[in-house]
Amino acid sequence: MSEAAAPAEPALIAFRGIEVAFGGKPILTGIDLDMHKGEFLCVVGPSGCGKTTLLRLAAGLLPPSAGRVLYEGHDIVGPQRDVAVVFQDYSDALLPWRTASGNVSLVYETLGTPRDERADRIASVLARVGLAEHADKYPSQLSGGMQQRLQIARCLAQEPKVWLMDEPFGALDAITRQSLQDEILRIVADTGTTVFFVTHDLEEAIYLGHRVIAMKPHPGRIAATYPVDLPHPRDQRTTPEQPEFMHLRRVLLEFIRGTQT
Repeated sequence: MSEAAAPAEPALIAFRGIEVAFGGKPILTGIDLDMHKGEFLCVVGPSGCGKTTLLRLAAGLLPPSAGRVLYEGHDIVGPQRDVAVVFQDYSDALLPWRTASGNVSLVYETLGTPRDERADRIASVLARVGLAEHADKYPSQLSGGMQQRLQIARCLAQEPKVWLMDEPFGALDAITRQSLQDEILRIVADTGTTVFFVTHDLEEAIYLGHRVIAMKPHPGRIAATYPVDLPHPRDQRTTPEQPEFMHLRRVLLEFIRGTQT
């Protein structure tokens, strides 16, 4: 007699029959999606398809008009301690009157971490994102890439199970963006964090993701799901040259073009 198959691991975050409407206008419709522990899920689609709205649902910042959003099997009714959000506009996400250390310290203050433990933890987190030598600088004294690293450091201090990232590298130059992409992949590999990553950049989605969700607009809906069969660790020079990468880039580009006709 053969052994019974092991039950599938339940979704960490699940969208069930989601509908969202603002002022009677449908924004999202028929969203059914599972995210599993340790998955890097990228979401692409044209402007207005509801990518950020989907992220806000997962963050507990927006209730659905219909359906359920579940975290570890329970309805999400507000922000979760285990879920961190990395915003696109890093300058607005940071407190300008606090130094880099002070911005990270805010997390430990909120969590009630004993004061005598904070300095070592702050130093460790800043070192992980390459800001150890900039601890005493204010956000205005940091480059855009450094400010985004600081926002990521603050999320690391939270020790989340899930990162929700809304086009976090969209405003950065190409070299800084690639550096932070690799930084995120390294952190995720080290921590096992689950990532929901919204982007307009198709190559970024393929480079980072285990799976790419493609959405269509009017109203926003999931049109297709593409697994990314590329080995890890990924490399900025060689990964984009692999046949699977080039094939997915072509498929996604055709998809985006098709939504604009």
